Amino acid sequence: MGRLVGLSLLGIALALLGERLLALRNRLKASREVESVDLLNCHLIKGIEAGSEDIDILPNGLAFFSVGLKYPGLHSFAPDNPGGILMMDLKEENPRALELRISRGFNLASFNPHGISTFIDSDDTVYLFVVNHPEFKNTVEIFKFEEEENFLLHLKTIKHELLPSVNDIIAVGPAHFYATNDHYFSDPFLKYLETYLNLHWTNVVYYSPNEVKVVAEGFDSANGINISPDKKYIYVADILAHEIHVLEKHPNMNLTQLKVLKLDTLVNNLSIDPSSGDILVGCHPNGQKLFIYDPNNPPSSEVLRIQNILSEKPTVTTVYANNGSVLQGSSVASVYDRKLLIGTLYHRALYCQF
Repeated sequence: MGRLVGLSLLGIALALLGERLLALRNRLKASREVESVDLLNCHLIKGIEAGSEDIDILPNGLAFFSVGLKYPGLHSFAPDNPGGILMMDLKEENPRALELRISRGFNLASFNPHGISTFIDSDDTVYLFVVNHPEFKNTVEIFKFEEEENFLLHLKTIKHELLPSVNDIIAVGPAHFYATNDHYFSDPFLKYLETYLNLHWTNVVYYSPNEVKVVAEGFDSANGINISPDKKYIYVADILAHEIHVLEKHPNMNLTQLKVLKLDTLVNNLSIDPSSGDILVGCHPNGQKLFIYDPNNPPSSEVLRIQNILSEKPTVTTVYANNGSVLQGSSVASVYDRKLLIGTLYHRALYCQF
């Protein structure tokens, strides 16, 4: 009898594991391939060889790149090199990516930047917020950008128990931001287990010097985050659920869900087209290829444009798609004055004019 019970329990456990594995493959879109959608007048950006996970562009055309991300389970083309922040002036005829100097005292050797966001204060001071994973820990770094010297002055490092696995950030004040946690746990094994079991425990946190609180939760894996041009709505990408959530922002900074847009791809970072308010989405058509890297079958890239997301039927169009022959693992797309930048998790970056 005992053996029968044991075999029954083993069978149930194996069936559950098999079901979870199949569900994970579906969430990763493990069988999906893309057809190329090419853009004319594009070239790879010199100096970006090991990823440009996030990009943010100021109204004056200065673009910031977060480069060199190392993340557990992800491939890296430069595993021993620290990350950095690069800048391009998109107003120039032939813009080049230049690495910004960072003030003394900041630990450059362990710099591992992830999501970034800029904020311009009422006195025109530019702040750069950077999600950082020094030694795979989680901090948010706040810098002051000094344009004349192409220099970042480090102001503050933020750590908090409600920020255990920070992915992306949107600044809403000089020391105020919303951030996504892509996992509930910080321990690598527990992160893997959480993803495998599809617990939907990830969240969005609001941070200010006076208050830190969870303002939205229940995501599979909350990833990219941005804010609407009128500052009324927060957009959150749930990468493994293939969704973009629209949340209404209240005066107390709490969020309430307004709608969910379902897509057929893994949605990463979100950028706003300043000329139209459209959302540009860096996507992973096949997430399994990201984590099981094969140079002969590399991860593909995809960029979507979403128009009128608040309407009953938003328009979704594919701006760019590539099977990995040019660009592998697109994570972000940002636009400025008919110039498009596409960044990746750990590969190159693309500059296009249209």
